[in-house]
Formats: sequence, structure tokens, C-alpha cells
Amino acid sequence: MGYVKTAMLMAAMTALFMGLGYLLGGSGGMIVALVLAGGMNAVTWWTSDRMVLRMHNAHPLSPGDRHGLHAMVADLARNAGLPTPAVYLIDTPQPNAFATGRNPGNAAVAVTSGLLQSLSREELAGVVAHELAHIRNHDTAIMTVTATFAGAISMLANFALFFGGRDENRLGLVGSLAMMILAPMAAALVQMAISRTREYAADKAGAEICGEPLWLASALLRIQKGAAGIDNDAAERNPATAHMFIINPLHAHKRDSLFATHPATENRVAALRELAGTAPDSPHSTQRNRRGASGPWG
Repeated sequence: MGYVKTAMLMAAMTALFMGLGYLLGGSGGMIVALVLAGGMNAVTWWTSDRMVLRMHNAHPLSPGDRHGLHAMVADLARNAGLPTPAVYLIDTPQPNAFATGRNPGNAAVAVTSGLLQSLSREELAGVVAHELAHIRNHDTAIMTVTATFAGAISMLANFALFFGGRDENRLGLVGSLAMMILAPMAAALVQMAISRTREYAADKAGAEICGEPLWLASALLRIQKGAAGIDNDAAERNPATAHMFIINPLHAHKRDSLFATHPATENRVAALRELAGTAPDSPHSTQRNRRGASGPWG
């Protein structure tokens, strides 16, 4: 099912890309856009994971790393029924993480140095489990495809300003200006709607993988606080990848607004606490968060 969803998304983004090409340059522009889209699909499918990791200056961690991260990922991957993905570290003080790769056999989990420094072992396990859930659900392929196409559609829409006055342009200057705004907005809406849906699903599956929903709930609150106050320069330079992170690195709004790349952290935490069978403000919830050491990563 993951491959079917990815194929449908690629087809939709390709159609939008071709439509922009037609509006800009007629049938010739559509053919050029089709060729470009075909090349982008191929490149995205085979190299998207490496592209995203390079964007964020991630470097691989080997088994036996001093953080014990590789061992934790391997342990949780067994719980999830997955092969152990590659493990990467991103040198930035902002606490955050993402997963990438076209399938579970070619996947990677990347965490920031700020995440390792600010979370407990239990909270870190919850985050890793969440990213492994994305891999198991084939979300990683969808995330990288949408990131690539959203950026390309925005770039193509910007070309409308330069071609707005040409005879072969079907839109004219006013229409071209409108397209510059509406086309990237349409791509972003698709990207964000998919992102919000998959985050809730990955939260639930991640809680099952690590065995304790409150570990992830506590981690989300801590990451949200850190991300709101610490800039992520690589993410700022590549905003089309923001939806891949567990918490928006670009400081998302608190509510589930139409243009938010992630659900509100408060809503995600409430869902996890409900999954754990505790009320949001109950003493039992706080006690379980503090205890935590009974887990294999305590």
C-alpha cells in the first residue's frame, strides 16, 4: 500500500508540474515539464535519501558509537520488525530528528546533536521509535517525493514572472503572477495535509514500538520547546524538507492551521496520553514520565 500511495502522489505532482509547463509554454512547455518530471521522479526515488542527508550535513554513525544510538536503533528496529537502518548525526543544537529512504531496506534515521544532549534515554527511544514507524509505514518515500516536487513547483512557478508577457503563455502577466502564488500553495497544501496525517499515525505506531507512549509525549514537549528557541540553519535554507522532521524546525504555529506542516504538539501529546490511558494533567501521567528507568534504555 505504501508504494501505491507514493505512485499516486508522484502522478499528482507530475500532473501539476506538467500543467504549469503547459500554462507557461503551451504544448512545448508541457513536454519539457514532462521530461523534467520523469527525470525528477527517477532521481528522487533512487537518491532522495542521500540528497536530504547532504542538505542537513548529516554524517553516519557506526555501531559502537559513544552515544549508544546505533545500538538503540537496532534494538527498536527489531521490535518493529525492520532491518536496522543507517544512523546519522546532524551537528546542530536544535533538538530534532527525521527518517528518510525509499523503502525499509534503504532507510536512514538522522538525529541532531541537540536531541542527544537534551533528551533522556527513554525520550530518545520514543523519538527513534516514531521515526522507525515512518519507515515501516513507507512515509519516508512520500516525504522525500513531496519535498522534491514542492521545491520544483515553486521554482517553475517563479519562472512565470519572466514568461508572463510572451505570446505562448496562456495566462498573461496577471495570470502568471497569480500562478506564482497559487501553484506553490497547492503543492504545499498537499504536502502539509499528508504530513499532519502521517505524524499522528507514526506517533501511535512509535508508542507501540518502544512500549511506552509517555516517553514520546515527553520528548515532543521537550523538542517543541527547544525548536522554538534554537534556529536550524540548514532547515531554514531548505524549508521544503521541514515536514520531514518530528517537530517543525521552522517554528510552526501551535494550532493545526491550514498551512502548518505538523499537527499541534499539544494535540499529539494529548493523543499519546490518551493512548497511555492517563488524563493530560493526571498525577499518574507525571509519575510515569519521571520513572521511565524500568525500560531497556533506562
